[in-house]
Amino acid sequence: MRTLAILGSTGSIGRSALAVVDAHPSRLRVGALAAGDNAALLAEQSAHYRPAMVALASGDAAERFRAAGGEAPALVCGPEGLVAVATHPGVDIVLCASSGTAALEAVLAAIDAGKTIALANKEVLVMAGALVTDAARRKGVPILPVDSEHNAIHQCLHGRRHDEIRRLILTASGGPFRDLTTEALETVGPDAALRHPTWQMGRKITIDSATLMNKGLEVIEAHWLFDVPADRIEVLVHPQSIVHSMVELSDGSVIAQLGVTDMRLPIQYACSYPDRWEAALPRLDLAKAGRLDFHEPAHDRFPCLGLAYRALRAGGAAPVVLNAANEVAVASFLEGRLGFTSIPVVIERTLNAHEGQSVSPEALPGVGQSSAVELIRRVDAWARDHAGVLAGELELMG
Repeated sequence: MRTLAILGSTGSIGRSALAVVDAHPSRLRVGALAAGDNAALLAEQSAHYRPAMVALASGDAAERFRAAGGEAPALVCGPEGLVAVATHPGVDIVLCASSGTAALEAVLAAIDAGKTIALANKEVLVMAGALVTDAARRKGVPILPVDSEHNAIHQCLHGRRHDEIRRLILTASGGPFRDLTTEALETVGPDAALRHPTWQMGRKITIDSATLMNKGLEVIEAHWLFDVPADRIEVLVHPQSIVHSMVELSDGSVIAQLGVTDMRLPIQYACSYPDRWEAALPRLDLAKAGRLDFHEPAHDRFPCLGLAYRALRAGGAAPVVLNAANEVAVASFLEGRLGFTSIPVVIERTLNAHEGQSVSPEALPGVGQSSAVELIRRVDAWARDHAGVLAGELELMG
């Protein structure tokens, strides 16, 4: 029996994870749950799964949790709540499914406590890839990717030596705008951008898919998860989303992982690894799927992907800046204050402003973990402020 802590239990990944628990009641149980502000749903989850601890983002949310009939042996709130859930002594696996950057400290604390990390959050490795992976190596803690693309690569690489890898190939659906012209992209709005053709995801990640920034963040994440340089990580647009990613080996063989578009599959893989369990999921019917198409991404129409490569190659705090500026720009777009094609403009100008600064929070040998996290947070705050000013200026111009 393996016991899960879920950071972000009320989000789409968290709910899928609980469905996996439901499918394997003799193998999985819930030890602790953390949510942001959705107190009513967390109260329902707590009543059903009886975790030893629950956490919410604020005291107000905790009051609403109680008002909704929520009960738990331990209830914590605020940033320390994520850490408490992630380090609960009864937990074996910590599934990081929360969005944004808030879970960084919780993941580091879970690693320090020797927990297995099932990672469905890109921002943790984008912000602090070297810090997190170094901590995991020192503790002997596995980081099992839950993102479908990285999970696919993990499956393709199982049992293979690192020197056998020639390149990693991440597949991208291309999002809802993959066939639009540059001129048409200038007029798209949030409603259209949120209609993803193959995946049901949260609002922010869906916009990232539309700009291809999601794939750019995955390139950075793949670099840290698999220790492969940027020049050997490629992206192909694959509209059918059946091939989740591929690995080319040194002899030219290409290994691919195929499956239905259902996040329960990679979640279950991370929970069961190194074993495989039966899954109550639809089987992939290749004859029904028909053709599988692949083509190069259009960097001119979707510059966010190139900006992510630029940040990865620059190293240091550049990925922190990239992620923070993107979050600000996407939020402005979702609020209707910024045009779709202005998202990469905000990111690029924020990266330009950051260039020349000698801040490298992930790779300072003389800086302890707490100091490195503080430095990351300072860079993140600066980038958010700067991007916010730029977004406001572009809004006025528009």
